[in-house]
Amino acid sequence: MTHTIAPGEWLAAVRPRTLTATVVPVTLGLALARRGGDLDVALAVMTLLTALLIQVATNFANDYFDAMHGADGPDRLGPPRLSAGSDAAAAAMRRATAAVVVLAAGAGLWLVWRGGWPIALIGVASLVSAVAYTGGPFPLAYHGLGDLFVFTFFGPVAVGGTHYLQRGAVDVEVLLASVPVGALATAILVVNNLRDIDGDGRAGKRTLAVRFGRPATRVGWMLLVAVALGLSIELGGWIVLLAAPLALYECRGLLIREGRALDASLAGTARLHLVVGLLLAIGVGQS
Repeated sequence: MTHTIAPGEWLAAVRPRTLTATVVPVTLGLALARRGGDLDVALAVMTLLTALLIQVATNFANDYFDAMHGADGPDRLGPPRLSAGSDAAAAAMRRATAAVVVLAAGAGLWLVWRGGWPIALIGVASLVSAVAYTGGPFPLAYHGLGDLFVFTFFGPVAVGGTHYLQRGAVDVEVLLASVPVGALATAILVVNNLRDIDGDGRAGKRTLAVRFGRPATRVGWMLLVAVALGLSIELGGWIVLLAAPLALYECRGLLIREGRALDASLAGTARLHLVVGLLLAIGVGQS
């Protein structure tokens, strides 16, 4: 019997709650660019749309390739993945991934027309990495490079690329401001990998959590949060201190939660990323 994929299943595969990881750095890049004059609104909208399409393509590819690698088996602690349901669902996800990559490339062509060869390089690297994150001959996430991928593309690339499109340049302050949002996006992945550490290990997915174990992974999360909060306060001013109670609350939760309970820490870290990123955008926009 052919399984018909419901709209709600496709929406779950998009992982809408993760999309703030793209919205935040683009918003920060626009806030930094706004200090140099009025924004090109159409360009800003297309930047966000293209970035979101690339993230959805990454999410779809991750759904498909993790299922093919056996990383999303019946013992998975997180939400079930569409591709793991049946061969027909996996084939549909493969086609959907290709379709979203094409859409992202099409939207990106307009950005290339506006931004030139640096944006072309960013676009090509982003689309290749979207698939190479969990697919291809050397899947990044399976070799402990997922954290570097997330930090790079959800930090300096997203913030710097957005600023470059608006102003035609990127300076040291822009790159520094990208570090907190990149670090907190990485912290989201760290919690995800901490939760999935046993299943990933069995599937041969050698994340940093699998390589270094639970205690070191928790320390790594706290270091990422500390660096992000400290640098955000330095760059954005006192307003970012409003996020400190939330950071302390999430730190306590991460230290006591295990297994499926870490879903709460995953959601909390995403919330912290959103709050710190928006407060930082407000702070740098007023400086």
